[in-house]
Amino acid sequence: MNMLSKVWVEEEGQALTEYGLILGLIAVVCVGALTLMGTNVQSMLTSIATTLKK
Repeated sequence: MNMLSKVWVEEEGQALTEYGLILGLIAVVCVGALTLMGTNVQSMLTSIATTLKK
């Protein structure tokens, strides 16, 4: 029984590490995408703000 409980604990730690790595990868992709699209988004928001001011 003790051996079974050790296997269970080790799997939880491994799953948590995998989720952390996936979350980190998603964050890097999001930052990269926003960096590449930043100028386009800024000009679009400026255009919208100018149109709303009229």
